[in-house]
Amino acid sequence: MIGAGIDAGSRALKVALFDSERGQVLAAAVRDQGTDHDGPARELFEELLRTEGLPRRRVARIVATGYGRRAVSCADTTVTEITCHAVGVRHCVPDAATIVEIGGQDSKLLRLNRDGTVRDFAMNDRCAAGTGRFLEVVASRLGAALDSLGDLARAAEAPAPISSMCVVFAETEIIGLLASGARREDIVAGVQASIASRVAAMLGRDVTSPVIFTGGVALVPGMAEALASALATPVRVCPEPQMTGALGAALIACRQASASA
Repeated sequence: MIGAGIDAGSRALKVALFDSERGQVLAAAVRDQGTDHDGPARELFEELLRTEGLPRRRVARIVATGYGRRAVSCADTTVTEITCHAVGVRHCVPDAATIVEIGGQDSKLLRLNRDGTVRDFAMNDRCAAGTGRFLEVVASRLGAALDSLGDLARAAEAPAPISSMCVVFAETEIIGLLASGARREDIVAGVQASIASRVAAMLGRDVTSPVIFTGGVALVPGMAEALASALATPVRVCPEPQMTGALGAALIACRQASASA
């Protein structure tokens, strides 16, 4: 039985096809997300089917999740990204207890029960200072590529303190630091530490290991180390961290289809 998961995120669109009989992902893809969620979601889904040589009727069910999930017309149903990330991460890391998911426009913290269900969660979707958007702004301002931020942070001598709680003000703060002669390396290290400290503040003292880091920001070099430092506990990056929402949605699609068969 094949289930499809479509994660219509604020910054990226992800689609996964999962074969429950084989117990494996058949295909997965990611694409930058614009203002239209529906058209690109259908196009990417159909593209995966063509690539795998699968007729549409082979897909038993489609579950949409993410910021734009309600706009995906080809989906049979929608499920919150909280649930989908929990299912997706637990599939990849069966002993996951705490999940930190940082995407382009929000960050989420999930505490799981022993059976993998969500015990509680916290979510920041009102300020981009603790999200990937902050890193994009910084990289653009410094004239650096996102994938170079880790190397810059590792070369830091004294991470610059970033005190602003808003991306707009933080950018102004960074401009001031550059004008005063601060090194790019120290600014990047300071920004990564700032994002990690905001996440740690959301999580509080209740940190149960293992802590699994997922979402697009988990792909940015240096962020896992910054998060581990802020939490004072080891942090593991989930395999294919950008795809866990779509994977979870595909797994839920298989479960729903099996239950109704």
